[in-house]
Amino acid sequence: MNTKTLTLAAPGPKQPLQPFQYDPGALGCGEVDIAVESCGICHSDLSMLDNDWGMTTYPFVPGHEVVGRVTALGEHTKRLKVGDRVGLGWYSNSCGCCPQCLGGDQNLCPTAEGTIVGRHGGFANRVRAHWRWVSPLPEELDASKAGPLFCGGITVFNPIVQFGVRPTDRVAVIGIGGLGHLALKFLRAWGCEVTAFTSSDAKRTEALQLGAHRTLNSRNPQELAGAAGSFDFILNTTNVSLDWNQYIAALKPRGRLHSVGAVLEPLAVSAFPLIVGQKSVSGSPLGSPATVDTMLQFCARHGISPTTETFPMSRANDALEHLRSGKARYRVVLTNDLD
Repeated sequence: MNTKTLTLAAPGPKQPLQPFQYDPGALGCGEVDIAVESCGICHSDLSMLDNDWGMTTYPFVPGHEVVGRVTALGEHTKRLKVGDRVGLGWYSNSCGCCPQCLGGDQNLCPTAEGTIVGRHGGFANRVRAHWRWVSPLPEELDASKAGPLFCGGITVFNPIVQFGVRPTDRVAVIGIGGLGHLALKFLRAWGCEVTAFTSSDAKRTEALQLGAHRTLNSRNPQELAGAAGSFDFILNTTNVSLDWNQYIAALKPRGRLHSVGAVLEPLAVSAFPLIVGQKSVSGSPLGSPATVDTMLQFCARHGISPTTETFPMSRANDALEHLRSGKARYRVVLTNDLD
């Protein structure tokens, strides 16, 4: 019996993925082996591939939006059984004993293990994780499209829950891409009045189809000025530097500008408008396992799924370039053909 895991790995920064095998060793206590059926591609995979964040180890196996079947369970595994269809996202383990883990905020664990950080991810025929971070997939969801929910989806769903966004709120989303298109779908189903900020005229019609009630051109100063004092909550999904003070001006008193986009430059924000309007600027990572489960049930109830394009995993390099070039509409999913 072949115990090797078949993967696609980059030998160094910005290098193409190549076939790579490794032996994962014995299954540890609480660990789960997942036979990968599909795996989404996220911009974080590109950032890690290029070592943009300075924490990539090579050979590097991307992939942290996994959907597959449980094939083996370690001792003391809970809530899962062999054969379950499950999903795995950015996190693969957490300590379970820090104040954050004990308080239900496992996604804030200081030593949380990333699925593609210092270990091998889901561009593979199988992947391993601790059961706490492996979520059963509701039968109502289309498994072939569900992978991006476990990173892109939970990234934008988590702040809706964490900051008590209400159905009566007026909200806006900056950037209509892999994250933003899901935010529009979630917030529309949540009951909010939803505005999409986009710099692309081509995406304005798409934004309305995805759930926005209206759009504003983020490159038009007049449209931005006309939105002053309009929103309870603005969610930034882009990773580029913007005129943040214009968006803070678009908030109502007590409004919040929240970023889930990994903007590398410091956010230049004037303090006075924050003080006068008691406004907030914040950010968040993904969500806890419990919040992931809530998101999956919400998607099942409202028929929400990512808008995806599909490539076979053997063409992962083509798929990565498709994403890098900005052509993806809106998430890319690899179907496993490595076996």
